[in-house]
Amino acid sequence: MFLSNIVLCCQLGIQGLKMKSFLLHICLLLSLTVFQTAYAGSCFKDKDVDDCRVKSKQGIPDSQYNLGKMYYKGLGVPQDYKEAVKWTRLAAKQGHAKAQYNLGVMFESGQGVLQDYKEAVKWYRLAAEQGIPKAQYNLGNKYRKGKGVDQDYKEAVKWIRLAAEQGEDEAQSSLGYRYHDGTGVPQDYKEAVKWYRLAAEQGNSSAQYNLGVMYGKGHGVVQDYKAAVKWYRLAVEQGHASAQNNLGVMYYKGLGVPKDYVIAHMYFKIAAVSGDKVAIENRSIVEWKMTDSQVAEAEKLAREWMRTHQ
Repeated sequence: MFLSNIVLCCQLGIQGLKMKSFLLHICLLLSLTVFQTAYAGSCFKDKDVDDCRVKSKQGIPDSQYNLGKMYYKGLGVPQDYKEAVKWTRLAAKQGHAKAQYNLGVMFESGQGVLQDYKEAVKWYRLAAEQGIPKAQYNLGNKYRKGKGVDQDYKEAVKWIRLAAEQGEDEAQSSLGYRYHDGTGVPQDYKEAVKWYRLAAEQGNSSAQYNLGVMYGKGHGVVQDYKAAVKWYRLAVEQGHASAQNNLGVMYYKGLGVPKDYVIAHMYFKIAAVSGDKVAIENRSIVEWKMTDSQVAEAEKLAREWMRTHQ
């Protein structure tokens, strides 16, 4: 509608006021600028590489960002991280927040560029200051780990909290853990539960596991083994090895569920295959209380579970 109004204004001006040629030229340039802005960025959705490239060479940041994504993911072009960096950098330098975040990711992972945590931090910060939650979370993590910046837990919490408040589940889970162990903030189990729950309800498996732990121990909530089992089970379905082991413990001890050595062994087996070393020990312990046929049944159930959860 804005473009139509400009064109109409030009037409009226020419007819009613006999505008001079240079004024008409300005009007047409303004029309072209609005046209480019209105239609920039659609090339990615349409997977139109040629259109993206043309607009990128015109300096349109949305198109440069989209062309970078195409090269990064190999959509419509052969996957090429160096080309992805080239176009993403051009958009990032123009202040495109999502491009700044993506460029930070590529510097952190060393995709298309030499791995450089300081450069990653630089671009994460620019995107974070524009309110990109994933950039805020990643910047917080860099402060937490001391990669590319001096380690600073309080600064880490500051950025992680900003992302968490925007609903970023990884940040919510991380903030929960900061309150859980008192890193960068005073230890506060109730606050930990609050943030774990927000992330867990979004399907974050680490948060689901940790919320299960809080219910199992009665930290920040009234101890509730059934609630612990509920959250462990949700994390288990997503392949969380520690949750698989803990759910096995619940069946072994009969906490929140009927005691069942076969099911306990099954979950210990699944967790062991997932790489949980404690589960290997727990499986050996429960086997002492099982018959050979029970062990065989547990092994069979574990194989079936793993086959259906590949």
